[in-house]
Amino acid sequence: MWYTLACVRQGNDVFSAREGPTMNKRDKAQKHPHRGVVYEEWMGDADALMWHIERDPLLRSTVLSVWLLDRVPDQERFAATLERTIRHVPRLRQRVVEDPLGVAPPRWEEDPFFDLSYHIRRVRVPGGGTTRELLDMAAPVAMQAFDKDRPLWEFHCVEGLEAGRFGVILKLHHAVTDGVGMVRMTEGLVERSREDRLVAAPASRSGRAAAKLGEIGATWRGEPQGEPYGEIAQLGEAVRHRLATALGRTRRAAAAFGRGITQFAGHPIASAGEVVDTLESVAQLMRPVSEPLSPLWRERSLGVRLDVLEVPFDAMKRTAHAVDGTLNDVFVAAVAGGLSRYHQRRRAQVEALRMSMPINIRHEEKGTVAGNQFVPARFPVRMDIDDPRERLRSIGALVREQRGEPGLGWIEEITATINLLGGAGATRVVGAMMKAVDFVTSNVPGPPFPVYMSGARIERMFPFGPPAGATVNVTLFSYDGVSQIGVRSDPAAIPDPDQLVADLHAGFDEVLAVGSGLGAGRSRRSAGRAPQRSARGFS
Repeated sequence: MWYTLACVRQGNDVFSAREGPTMNKRDKAQKHPHRGVVYEEWMGDADALMWHIERDPLLRSTVLSVWLLDRVPDQERFAATLERTIRHVPRLRQRVVEDPLGVAPPRWEEDPFFDLSYHIRRVRVPGGGTTRELLDMAAPVAMQAFDKDRPLWEFHCVEGLEAGRFGVILKLHHAVTDGVGMVRMTEGLVERSREDRLVAAPASRSGRAAAKLGEIGATWRGEPQGEPYGEIAQLGEAVRHRLATALGRTRRAAAAFGRGITQFAGHPIASAGEVVDTLESVAQLMRPVSEPLSPLWRERSLGVRLDVLEVPFDAMKRTAHAVDGTLNDVFVAAVAGGLSRYHQRRRAQVEALRMSMPINIRHEEKGTVAGNQFVPARFPVRMDIDDPRERLRSIGALVREQRGEPGLGWIEEITATINLLGGAGATRVVGAMMKAVDFVTSNVPGPPFPVYMSGARIERMFPFGPPAGATVNVTLFSYDGVSQIGVRSDPAAIPDPDQLVADLHAGFDEVLAVGSGLGAGRSRRSAGRAPQRSARGFS
C-alpha cells in the first residue's frame, strides 16, 4: 500500500509549465511527459472511499515506510532533491477539498498555505538508537490522523541511531495512492550511487536553493492560485464532472451489454451462467461479516505495534520455482503457517482465517493515473495444512481463483455505489465488510539493487500497510535481494507480539526449506546490525 515520489532524474526530464508550483487550480489534469503519470483534479471513487471512511478511526488509511540509512545524508543535496521533488509531484503540494454541494467527489487543489516545514520533521531517537527504538518511535506516527486541511504526507528525519546511522519515517495517506504508485512517487528521493548528483535544483521561492535541511521550511511557502471558485462555478464544475463520469460508466455498461447480447445469442446457457457468476462475485465482494474467524482476535483498538522481518529474496524465488508458483504464493503460505502456529501455541484451533489481499487492477486505460487501482479481496485461508508444500499449492490455487473473480471488473461501479450512500453510510458499509478480517497481506516490488539518498546508502526500507479494520497487516517490499517485511499489529488482540514474530519466522523457515533444503535460508534474530544475506527480524 504506497506512492513513491516520482520525480525527474535527468536534466531533460521536466514537467510542463502548468505542473509547476504556481499551477492554477482550474487545470484538470497534470501529466509527467516521460513517465506518463497523470494527476487528475478529482478523486477517483476508490480514493474518495478511503477518504470518507476515516470517520471510523479503525478504518484509517495511513501508510508508513521506515528507512535505515548507513549515515546522515548530505544536507545540501537532500534539500535540493526534496525541493525538486515537491516541485514535480503535485500531490505533495495539494490538499483535499470537499464539494460543499455534495454533487461530486472531493478534489485536489493547491494548498495556498503550504508550509514545507510542517511536513518535514526533525527528531532524535531516544535511548541507544536501536532499530527497536526507531520502530517504537514510528508507531505513534502511524496512529495519528492527518491534518485534513494540509497535504497528506509527513517526512520524519531521525537522528541519533546507533553506529552513526540515520532514519526516515515516511507517512502517506492511502487516498493519495496505492503501493505500486508510492514506489513511483519516491523515486525522486533516491539515487543509483553514493556520488550520484541530480541536476541543480531551480531557484527556490526565496531566490535560492535551501542550503541545509533545517532551512527547507523557510524556502517554500504557498502562493496565491488565482481567483477562488464561486459557488456557481463550483456547482458547474461538479455537475460537469459527475455527468462525464456517469457518461463513461454508461458507455462501458452499454458495451458490456452489447457483448453480452452477442454472446447470449450464440451461447445462451453459458452466457446466463456468466451473469450469475458475476452477480455472485459482486455479492461476495460486498458481503458483510459479523466477526473474525479467529477466537483470539476479537478485540480492536487504535494501538499500533511495529515489527520487521527479513527473508532472502532468492530463497523465496527458489521455493516458488520448486512448486511452479509465485513469490506471492510463498509469502502468503509462510504468513499463514506462522499465524497457524501462533494460534496452536495459544491452544486456539482454527480451520481458517479471513484474509484481505489487494489485487492490482491497473490496466492500459488507467494504468498511468495516480491513485488507487486495486481491489481488497477477502477470502478465508486454511490454517489446517501442516505440510508446507501442500500449503503452497493450495494457497497458489486459491489466490489464482480470487484474481479471476468476475466481480473485480466492476469495482469502479461498486465503489461508486457505496460512495452514493454518503460519508456515514459508506463508513458503515465498509466497516461491516472489513472489521471482521483477521489479517492483511500485501507485497510491493522494489529496486533489486542498492539505492542512496543524498550520499547515504539506504540499507533497509520496511513497509507498513494499514490494517483497515484487521488485527494484523503483513507487507513485503523487495529491495536489494532481500524481502523486507513489516508487521503492523493491534496490541488489544495480540498482547505478545514477540511470539507472533517468532511464529512468523518459523512459518518462513518451513516454506523456504521446500526450495532451499536442509534449513538453508532459515530465519534468525538480529540486534539490528548491517544487513546480511540471511533472514532475520527485530523484536
